[in-house]
Amino acid sequence: MNVQMEASWKAQLQSEFSKPYFQELAAFLKTEKALQRIIYPQGSLIFNAFAQTPFNEVKVVILGQDPYHNPGEAMGLSFSVPQGVRIPPSLQNMYKELQTDIGMPIPQSGDLTPWAKQGVLLLNASLTVRKNEPQSHSKIGWSQFTDAAIRRLSEQHEGLIFLLWGRSAQEKVACIDATKHHVLKAAHPSPLSAHNGFFGCKHFSKTNELLTQQGKTPIDWKITP
Repeated sequence: MNVQMEASWKAQLQSEFSKPYFQELAAFLKTEKALQRIIYPQGSLIFNAFAQTPFNEVKVVILGQDPYHNPGEAMGLSFSVPQGVRIPPSLQNMYKELQTDIGMPIPQSGDLTPWAKQGVLLLNASLTVRKNEPQSHSKIGWSQFTDAAIRRLSEQHEGLIFLLWGRSAQEKVACIDATKHHVLKAAHPSPLSAHNGFFGCKHFSKTNELLTQQGKTPIDWKITP
């Protein structure tokens, strides 16, 4: 597998690439390709979260479940879609919360790359998915890989802010040293659960308060086309 990620992340995760689970994962994806199954995101974007946000620059982690499974949506950043693509319902709800929390106008674009460039790691628990089959790759080893990434962050940083929305993301809490980091939990922003505690969580303003308290630059959450 051609792992395209920023150099500092590659140094942190190099030992994972030779482990049996990762070799099996790579073989599985090769088989999927041989069977002409359509996988999202495209190969060059599988590790996009690690390409856009260097290890040493991570300040905030937003955990998603797995990539979007509809054509043209997945881009390797959790909750994000490319410029010009219809904004999915969960991201729409994130924008609604941003509007009520900090007064941000609802963006026209769903591309969250500007967040990633400011130190927000937009990481899915699984990094690939089969077309039209949500969670189809959730059991092939990706969770072990993303657990390793979160553990490295937890061990080598202090004061990171982890936004864990929904049960799947909250399972990752076992990888985080909560005595060193800030863990903010809420319901998932999906239309099925957003009214059960995501709306009104104020995680975006709380994140910036915590960053400011640490003397770090707050995140500019605004998205402009």
